Amino acid sequence: MPGGAVRVLRLGPVPYSLALRVQERCVGAARAAALGAAAPPSPPAPPLCPAESLVLSEPAEPVYAWGLRGAPGAELAAKLKEKGAGLAAVRRGGHVTYHGPGQLLALAVLDLRARRLGLRGFVGGLEEVGVRLCRRLGLPEATSRPPPLTGVWVGDGKVAAIGVHCGHYITSHGLALNCCTDLAWFEHIVPCGLEGKGVTSLSRELGRHVPVADVLQPFLHCFQEVFGCALVFSDEPGA
Repeated sequence: MPGGAVRVLRLGPVPYSLALRVQERCVGAARAAALGAAAPPSPPAPPLCPAESLVLSEPAEPVYAWGLRGAPGAELAAKLKEKGAGLAAVRRGGHVTYHGPGQLLALAVLDLRARRLGLRGFVGGLEEVGVRLCRRLGLPEATSRPPPLTGVWVGDGKVAAIGVHCGHYITSHGLALNCCTDLAWFEHIVPCGLEGKGVTSLSRELGRHVPVADVLQPFLHCFQEVFGCALVFSDEPGA
């Protein structure tokens, strides 16, 4: 699935809401670039940065987020707020899940039409990135499974959840990988709406502390391999 260069924005530990705002600016830029590419030929100015983006962050505070279905009821929502977590309804597929410290959040803004890639192929690509990363870190049993078990699994535990949105061929949202996440936060919900399925982390499976910072570089290598792209690093999330 080769494509053009992808701009990488490394936000570090930031509120989940800030990562989403940066993502939306990237989506706007990608749509504008796609419209420009579809316009009648003219001598365009060279782009200042790639139209596609990968926004990487570590949620600084606990938050429960849900997509187009699976919103928590009023009673559960109140209990989650009592525990000190934020609540967020977002435009992606999937049920309620948890985001928080110790988790790598990778929001991929890609142009599927330019890449000649279907949505299922995009989701499969994200799964492949997660599987390759886990295996590279020492978990050869890491695998993906058919829907509705979308994500990356190590044994009976899901180590990475995937939920995406696509509008006008431009993707958003992506993958949340548990590195050294406090898994107790998942006990208050049915993660991703999967009854009876467990959640795990790289730290639990590898038997050592695995911070998000240690995972960033191998993650980027795997993303570059799977999506066949060059990576351009940027410190301008508002661009």
